Amino acid sequence: MKKLFGTDGIRAVAGQSPLDSTTVYAIGLALAQILGAKTQRPRVLLGMDTRESSEWIAATLTAGLDAGGASVENAGVITTPAVAFLTHTHGFAAGIVISASHNPWQDNGIKLFGPDGYKLPDTVELAIEEEIFRKLASATSVTRQTVAPTVNDADRAEYVRFLLAAVPGLSLDGKRIVIDCANGAASSVAPQLFSGLGGEVLITHASPDGRNINEVCGALHPEIVAEQVKSRRASMGITFDGDADRALFADEFGRVVNGDAVLLLAARDLQSRGLLTNSTVVATTMSNMGLEAALKRSGIGMLRAAVGDKYVLEQMIATGAALGGEQSGHIIFSGRSTTGDGLLTALLLLDVVHRSGKSLAELIADLKVFPQVILNVKVREKKPLEGIPTVAAAIRAAEVELADSGRVVIRYSGTEALARVMIEAESEPLMRHHADTIAAAIRTEIGI
Repeated sequence: MKKLFGTDGIRAVAGQSPLDSTTVYAIGLALAQILGAKTQRPRVLLGMDTRESSEWIAATLTAGLDAGGASVENAGVITTPAVAFLTHTHGFAAGIVISASHNPWQDNGIKLFGPDGYKLPDTVELAIEEEIFRKLASATSVTRQTVAPTVNDADRAEYVRFLLAAVPGLSLDGKRIVIDCANGAASSVAPQLFSGLGGEVLITHASPDGRNINEVCGALHPEIVAEQVKSRRASMGITFDGDADRALFADEFGRVVNGDAVLLLAARDLQSRGLLTNSTVVATTMSNMGLEAALKRSGIGMLRAAVGDKYVLEQMIATGAALGGEQSGHIIFSGRSTTGDGLLTALLLLDVVHRSGKSLAELIADLKVFPQVILNVKVREKKPLEGIPTVAAAIRAAEVELADSGRVVIRYSGTEALARVMIEAESEPLMRHHADTIAAAIRTEIGI
């Protein structure tokens, strides 16, 4: 069973295990040696977000990679999907992103991509993890490094060209768009990307200082861009998370538009052009029942994967689906990207709106969302919930009472010490009652 890797790489408080200097160095050393078994002097691409810890983690990781026989190219501050794209395009043996995505600035993480640009499967991560522990067993303390390789600015420019090529006819003329970069990686790309598309583009939260990433901005707080759309009388708002692998939106009325609505809009557009393979979309257990109903009215089926865009992608590959994603804004377009890409999603959504001649609100007007609540409970340990009698009983009671009129999804976060309680039901009072009851039981038994 994996001990380091979660649903999206390794993530922790920067400077603390497993993101202390010694372990970070061991991660680089282990990865280089595993890659070196396949090719001599493997080339690795490295990118990062804007956290103040990203640079020393990059330098320490690079030192380990170099000691293990790998060469490193540093793309500097750049989005996660950009690293995936460039890794595949230029034949790197692996791509590494130093980012904790939507987490607060004190956290950081290490995400890995294979030479095909896809996130590594669990089996490969487990093999790397075992090698890391072998290295740590004989390791001496490693001093934090501070000098990373020179940044290759051409990488960012190439990624922008790739994105623009996906929407050759897109024009924002006559529109005012508000873009929230979350003081994260999108800050280094979005201004250049949107500068030549016409219209009036208002870039916000694009002044990172190492500690303001995701702070009351970005995809964690979509209400911020939604309010700006209203106050600035804009046509649409777009907001990214810290590493820009996901995007959320706001329509012209200042209403938040999440990943479920994006999936509906994109699925119908692809279907109308004969590009929605098997008339099927892959979502997750967290997607609203209203999405499933709206897709069904359009003759489109919906499959549910486990939470995590890598698991959505696995099911897309297995079924040949052209589109998949999460309510949180990770959207994957098969053939265009190998991972969730917030900037690409934003451009493709803008393109659908442009070609349709309709507003975002009009395109998703028939999406009737079931009342849904998600409660996050901080936990001190992740014990199997079915093994905690009071929690199991509360879950069973909710499942019995809601039956065919709702859904109950209780799971641990793969990246944080949280239990997520999601209840969806036609009856909002019942929904809130059961969500509060289950959350209280978890808090009492294993909460902080």
